[in-house]
Amino acid sequence: MNDSPPPPPPPHADRGARPPRRPSRRALLTAVTAASAASAVPLLSAGPAAAAPGRSEDLLYIGTWGQNQVHAVRFDPLRGVMIPLGPVAEISAGWVAVHPRRPVLYVAGAEQGGFVRAFGIDDATGALRQTGEIGTEPVPTGSGGLSYLAPTADAGALLVADFAAGRAVTVSLTADGALGTVTSSVLDTGSGPSPRQAGPHPHHVVIDPSGAFALVADFGADRVFVYDHDRATHRISAGPAGPGSFATAPGSGPRRLAFHPNGRTAYLLSELTADLRVLDWDARGGVLTERQSLTTDAPEHTGATSAAELAVSRDGRYVYVSNRGDNALVVFAAAPGTGLLTEVQRVPCGGVTPWSMTLHPDGRWLFVANEASGSVNLFRVHPGSGRLTDTGTSVAVPNPDCVAVRRR
Repeated sequence: MNDSPPPPPPPHADRGARPPRRPSRRALLTAVTAASAASAVPLLSAGPAAAAPGRSEDLLYIGTWGQNQVHAVRFDPLRGVMIPLGPVAEISAGWVAVHPRRPVLYVAGAEQGGFVRAFGIDDATGALRQTGEIGTEPVPTGSGGLSYLAPTADAGALLVADFAAGRAVTVSLTADGALGTVTSSVLDTGSGPSPRQAGPHPHHVVIDPSGAFALVADFGADRVFVYDHDRATHRISAGPAGPGSFATAPGSGPRRLAFHPNGRTAYLLSELTADLRVLDWDARGGVLTERQSLTTDAPEHTGATSAAELAVSRDGRYVYVSNRGDNALVVFAAAPGTGLLTEVQRVPCGGVTPWSMTLHPDGRWLFVANEASGSVNLFRVHPGSGRLTDTGTSVAVPNPDCVAVRRR
């Protein structure tokens, strides 16, 4: 735990359930807005630890909730060693993502206006240089605050969830990964029974394996909206009758959606009820149908309930969930052919409040961003059983909220 922890994040869905002492989202975003304009300057050096990494080493970029910083870590996947490089950009960083092929980092701001920023990566040092900025709201409404962004598989666009504005957005990317323009923006509708669900709050945007649909997990509306997706332009839109949708239980707060590699099964994690659903996906009509629902809470669970992150192994054999209410990681085995799940392991997350987690591309490591305890913890993934082992290795990062991997 940090000696002098910063004010904790507000109690809203894209940043998870927090104790009542947390300040409001409006108060925090007002402070972040004032700080961001003055602090949006990348650090051009990653510090004395940033000597040229070995050829096999990767770079990790870590967003920090409420800290206006991006941190970098050098990671050796052969030895499982993490070397902190410190802060490499002073900017609001609610979520970060790396271009799949280019040395470019994308940062989603938590301040008003829904800002996305691009940074060039110096692979030798980990340093960042800001190369672009775009707002997701043509006329800033003052709501702002992005909960997620990621490049499409072909890196033709960024998928962006503008949580407080209730919009799912696509931003075009050039061939070298530079930000283009906002090419589409759709407004979700609906609300839920929780005080935190007064309106739509998209939390995650995913393109289905066929490429024909964009699915938006909306925390505020208790829905997964299914929009049309144009593969060539990456525009998302609703048909004449509006978007399709899958309704969850009232007050569940859908947070994350991930597809199984078979393209026919989807997994949906809800934050407020901490349940995990297995859904059939009909790509012909864009229809989701529930097949299984499981809790991710421990049998002895008491107190606040909050699930956060969802990941599927490359081979589709295992599904991983972080549970903030229990400070635990839960591993499920997926049945061949059906994708139905069975819990096989539950382990402590190595800290407090596992905000998110990221599987390393080689499948052998899992990075866990433990926001409240200020650490990123490294877990080993067993290749046969999918089970996790806490390596005891961690790096200190103030209020980490996500980890992105830049492979060299």
